Amino acid sequence: MGSSESLSAKNKLSGKTMGFLVLFLLVIVSWGIFKVITPSNFGSPKNLLSYFEASLMVSAGAVGFYFVMVMGMFDFSIGANIMLSSIVGTVVASRFGLGYFGLIAGCILTGAIVGLLNGFLYVKLHIPSMIVTTGLALIYEAIASYIAGGQSATLPSDLRAFGSMPGNLILAVIAFLAAYLLLNYTRIGTYTYAIGSDEFVAKNMGINVNKYKVLAFVISGAFFGVEAILTISYGSSMVAETGMLSMSRNFYPTMGCFLGLAMKKNGIPIPAIIIGEFFLQIIYYGFVALGAPTAVNDVISGLALLVIVTLTTKTRKGDIVK
Repeated sequence: MGSSESLSAKNKLSGKTMGFLVLFLLVIVSWGIFKVITPSNFGSPKNLLSYFEASLMVSAGAVGFYFVMVMGMFDFSIGANIMLSSIVGTVVASRFGLGYFGLIAGCILTGAIVGLLNGFLYVKLHIPSMIVTTGLALIYEAIASYIAGGQSATLPSDLRAFGSMPGNLILAVIAFLAAYLLLNYTRIGTYTYAIGSDEFVAKNMGINVNKYKVLAFVISGAFFGVEAILTISYGSSMVAETGMLSMSRNFYPTMGCFLGLAMKKNGIPIPAIIIGEFFLQIIYYGFVALGAPTAVNDVISGLALLVIVTLTTKTRKGDIVK
């Protein structure tokens, strides 16, 4: 009995080690390739710090979005949520004079409310989550544009502590720890994995599946509220986009979560998302240094993700691919 437990622990450790090794190799190899091609304007310590800071913003939202994706659901209103939360947080902080409290509370509460609406309508309408959230994204964009008066919302210079070190790092680490603890040490995390593994079995176990699906969207929305804080603090302003233009912000959180899902079997989904987002930013800025069009960057990033997920995810014959 003791030997089998010891072997299981050893295999688990080996899986984690292999997962981290793959992730760090991705970062080192991608950095090395672009450094060789464009040595003068890519990959210096200062540049790497800026890539890391950019990845922190996306990672803070992606670790919350993992709760939705691991259940097999999607959210196409990510960008609209970040945009709306940023604008509401800025308005509450500046116009109402609530400072950092208004910024943090406004962004996170708005994000959570958006998540609640997404989850509630998804379970009540019984239609695919991607359709529900796509429709709602149009509404969130319109609300953001109305609040901003058709203009950009600008965060006052004295409220931008979360836009640079160490403020952004502290807030992001808090988000990472919160996601890790929720996923690994609470009933929410246990039920999240149970529903994602087999929804039918989860129902038979007495789990209120719809409740935890809605809760997953609320958690995800709140974490996108944290991303909104980091985004508006870093960029200082947020343009109220309409016509689904906000969907451009969906790409990187979703890609990071796919990496997290691929590394779930290794037991490191949260670290995989964080390191994976850094890897994706290296690729992005590498192509920027090359002067390549954004479309080329997106195509290469998408292909790289497909290769990574294919190599790290093995399905057995008869398994259902969601």
